[in-house]
Amino acid sequence: MTRPIVLLSVPLFLMGLAACEPVPATGVPAPIGINTLPESVSSIAATHQDLTTARVRSQDGCYWYTHRGPVETTELPLRTAEGNPICTRPAS
Repeated sequence: MTRPIVLLSVPLFLMGLAACEPVPATGVPAPIGINTLPESVSSIAATHQDLTTARVRSQDGCYWYTHRGPVETTELPLRTAEGNPICTRPAS
């Protein structure tokens, strides 16, 4: 009687451990490595942005950061205090 309980409980235990693995958010690219912004970028960026998550997107060549709001997490373009996007190349 003990053997069927063990055979059933071990897979359930392993599935329970698998549920503890964090799942990455969909649609939001995960940062690779530790990002450090150049001093020239951090000096012109507006103050309300999270510079620790800023990175350059290869699609447009602009800096983007992760904004974690009370409802959702969103990728937003890094902007200057005047509201202009900060990019590594001119817009085409």
